[in-house]
Amino acid sequence: MARAVQQVTLIGYGAIGRSVVQRMQGFSGVSINHIVVSAGRIAEVKNQVGDAIRVSASVPADATLVLECAGHSAITQHVLPALARGVECAVLSVGALSVAGLPEQLAQAAQQGGTQVHLLAGAIGAIDAIAAAKLAGLDEVTYTGRKPPSGWKGSPAEAVVNLDTLTEATVILDATAREAARLYPKNANVAATVSLAGLGLDATRVRLIADPTVTENIHDVQARGAFGELHITMRGKPLSDNPKTSALTVLSALRFLQNRAAALTL
Repeated sequence: MARAVQQVTLIGYGAIGRSVVQRMQGFSGVSINHIVVSAGRIAEVKNQVGDAIRVSASVPADATLVLECAGHSAITQHVLPALARGVECAVLSVGALSVAGLPEQLAQAAQQGGTQVHLLAGAIGAIDAIAAAKLAGLDEVTYTGRKPPSGWKGSPAEAVVNLDTLTEATVILDATAREAARLYPKNANVAATVSLAGLGLDATRVRLIADPTVTENIHDVQARGAFGELHITMRGKPLSDNPKTSALTVLSALRFLQNRAAALTL
């Protein structure tokens, strides 16, 4: 017997949301049937997506699976209430969990609703290895994020260095993952994801670098523990219309959705 199509409510329709919808054309077994945006954007988004997808300012009562790609405020505004009433949710804005108590609130809401919340890996790999290694004990986890200066525009980095005239690689932050995610919420989701998989937000070290010699988003993770040592470097290409976001972030969301309909998953 054929499986029913998994209907997905998408929170957010920025660069990531648009790319998810576009790339899901031709997907079988799963489809976006609802998009949640601010009230002031409803008419605009309706014109863009047409009549096949509903658009509103809140998660509908009949939602069964929610994918968040709207930014940190969407976690408290939409994801927590949806979880509490039993709607399964997947979160891309993992950096939001740097807010004290929010991971616990998500877990409590999911328990209250008898469902689950999935923290997606986004732009980084080896999250499964770090999470597995934690079971035997981790001694050290360090994340270094390197982007071209344009990738740090509109962030606190502008108060640290002149991004327009930068001629050499410059460290713009050396701190804990919690501080990195708090100060750079649109750029440091990877740091939060790595830390939550491993030693936690306050024990994971993060270095953020603006480098005019690179054109890609470069992520470097090192971990050491009872399992041995891990060193992974990823050179991710940014989204064409949002240099702050790695294209792999979109692909991570698509993989999650595809797995919802697949008979065999990894």
